[in-house]
Amino acid sequence: MASVKAMSIVKINAITVPEGAGEELERRFSANSSKMTDVPGFIGFQLLRPTAGESRYFVFTEWESEEAYQGWREGRAFKASHEGEKRKPVSSSADLLEFDVVLDVKA
Repeated sequence: MASVKAMSIVKINAITVPEGAGEELERRFSANSSKMTDVPGFIGFQLLRPTAGESRYFVFTEWESEEAYQGWREGRAFKASHEGEKRKPVSSSADLLEFDVVLDVKA
C-alpha cells in the first residue's frame, strides 16, 4: 500500500514592477537564488514574468511546512537574500498569497 505524503505549502508573492524595472528584478532574484538551496524546509521557487496583460511578477515558493517558511522569514537566510534592499527598489508593491497544496500532479 502506498504511503500518504504530507502536502507542502505555497507562498506566492505578487510583485508590481514599474515599466522598465523587470530586468533588474530578474537579475536580483537570479543573483540571490543560490542563497536558498540550503534553507531547511525549502522545496523550490519560480520567478514568473508577466505576459498577456498582467503587470505583476509572481514569485512561487514551495515549503515543506508553515514552520519552515516562518523559520526562513525570521532567520539569516531571509536577511541575506534581502541584504541589497538599500538599493533603489524595483517594485512599487507586493502582496503575499498563501496556499496549502492539496493535489500535486507532475509528468
